[in-house]
Amino acid sequence: MGQQPYEATWDAMKTFTAERTAETVDELWLLEHPPVYTLGQAGKSEHVLAAGGIPVVRTDRGGQVTYHGPGQLVAYLLLDIRRLGIGVRDLVTGIERSVIQLLAGQGIAAIARTDAPGVYVDNRKVASLGLRIRKGCSYHGLSLNVDMDLAPFVGINPCGHAGLEVTDLKTLGVSLPFSQIAEMMSGQLAIEFGYDVAPVELV
Repeated sequence: MGQQPYEATWDAMKTFTAERTAETVDELWLLEHPPVYTLGQAGKSEHVLAAGGIPVVRTDRGGQVTYHGPGQLVAYLLLDIRRLGIGVRDLVTGIERSVIQLLAGQGIAAIARTDAPGVYVDNRKVASLGLRIRKGCSYHGLSLNVDMDLAPFVGINPCGHAGLEVTDLKTLGVSLPFSQIAEMMSGQLAIEFGYDVAPVELV
């Protein structure tokens, strides 16, 4: 979907979820956002240390504060988890496992942490999660740092953890094109949750 404004995309996710029926096909939206800090529903404002002119948006996902910007792959999972027969914990674990498998394919050992959802390489966070479940359906999702300016993360306590280091795939030695990483990510998520992928180009 290219680069899309955060708040307009959030509104579109809420509308999609509110209007979907039991027959609605699940969707995965892959995109980037212009620079923005987002605070989760219970996010604490004190975790924003120095916004430096970057907008701060309080949203309805879980989690604390994170940063979105160009070069970060955002994957929004608009799924009927009741129809999939999974719970929220299964959804989180499946998303984390998909990222870990993607990184393993590039020779990078990554882990998930029970105390802080996301994916980590050598204690540095490379992917963040934040979800909302409404009437058995999910929205929001995953952000994977591909090749981006990491400096804005210094302006926050990432995910509410002071001093947490953040990295991206480029720093870890992966220099594949952004579009290829997006395709790999959608493939891993499809395998994890049992989907056939039907790409749709939005204009």
